[in-house]
Amino acid sequence: MLLTVARIGRPHGLRGEVALDVRTDAPQERLVVGARFATEPAAAGPLVVAQVRDAQGRWYATFEQASDREGAEALRGVALVVESDDEPHDDDGWYPHELVGLRAEHVADGRLLGEVVGLEHLPAHDVLVLREPDGARTLVPFVEAIVPVVDVAGSRVVLDPPGGLLAADAENLVVSDETRGTTPDEV
Repeated sequence: MLLTVARIGRPHGLRGEVALDVRTDAPQERLVVGARFATEPAAAGPLVVAQVRDAQGRWYATFEQASDREGAEALRGVALVVESDDEPHDDDGWYPHELVGLRAEHVADGRLLGEVVGLEHLPAHDVLVLREPDGARTLVPFVEAIVPVVDVAGSRVVLDPPGGLLAADAENLVVSDETRGTTPDEV
């Protein structure tokens, strides 16, 4: 199975350097000069790392196959992937392929809330993409307070969603005075 090491972002400069959205816990081991990566889409690769650098936690690379800005721009959005050996991992980390297809249940009564159809990496934190029983697509913050249980072996996640997070619960949306733009006296 293929796992994403990084996704190529925008070009940085004129000599083919690109920003990387790193998806591995060990970039210093994976992203090294000479490393050869398969890609998604496959037609974009394979790619061989020519140079790599870490600048204050941001990773940048150039590839032998793209020596200028135009070549770098053509790589934007391409995923660098490696074959997984399916080693066991810690209890607080899951690969997206492990989460897709899991049943989402409510923490209080176990009722079906939907099915996990994906995982998106947003700047603040990851979100589960949930398809609710009526077909609505909902983004659920993948944080312990809202997703207290991930049971891959049991094919389920347990959710404790705040009022209004799910489309099926929109009438219970809680909006703070700050969000509303009013003070408690004006309500």
